[in-house]
Amino acid sequence: MHTMLNSNTFHGQTALVTGGSSGIGLSIALGLAEMGANVAILGRNQERLDSAVDQLTALGHTVRGYSVDVRDNVEIQSTIEKIGQDLGQINLLVNNAAGNFRVDPLELSPNGWRSVVEIVLTGTWNVTQAVARVAIETGGPLSVVNIGTTAAATGSASTVHSASAKSGVITMTKSLAAAWAHHGIRLNIVSPGLTKDTGGVDALYGSPDELAGHLKAIPMGRLAEKQEIANACAYLLSDYAAYVTGTNLIIDGGRQLGTH
Repeated sequence: MHTMLNSNTFHGQTALVTGGSSGIGLSIALGLAEMGANVAILGRNQERLDSAVDQLTALGHTVRGYSVDVRDNVEIQSTIEKIGQDLGQINLLVNNAAGNFRVDPLELSPNGWRSVVEIVLTGTWNVTQAVARVAIETGGPLSVVNIGTTAAATGSASTVHSASAKSGVITMTKSLAAAWAHHGIRLNIVSPGLTKDTGGVDALYGSPDELAGHLKAIPMGRLAEKQEIANACAYLLSDYAAYVTGTNLIIDGGRQLGTH
């Protein structure tokens, strides 16, 4: 794994990555651990959590996995407290936990809508508020990256619930960046396009023909690598981005430009 920042960039800091046991979240957690952070990951699947913790621990840093549902505000608050005791106060937060599935909007059930919006939007809010409250009380530094999606800007016919929730995450991030800048808290967004070897791409764009159609619409002609998303998160979390807040960094190979 090649990171653009040095191995001491996050030395002595504690990072929390939600949805950190697989896909983009795990790549982000691995990158932060490689750059010296103690890392906590949240997930719902204990088996995947254990496997991710093993991978992270192999890098020689202090790592903990916590099985928790980000929709449960009370559970989140007690987990944030526990992470503080186990690893130290959280200085770096990446909200990556998400839920998504393809569905015709007319077929989307109230439960399907509610479940995705609560994981993506309410979950991000629950974790961010709990972590920021501690940082503001102690005066400790905090940098937050929330994972968005390019679909939040364009809309998405088959994932209206997820695109709507992620759009809310983007607006929430900008609102909190304005609200908390005077506390020294920075919040930014990374919005990936289609990313290789992730549950999202596998589940949403399973057929080769459909994927080929999407690739034609990307000027760079390929999908993003998970590591490229992780690198962008590391930059925004680091002091290299000390004057950057409320920004949405789009990583889509130029897709939003069109192919002209």
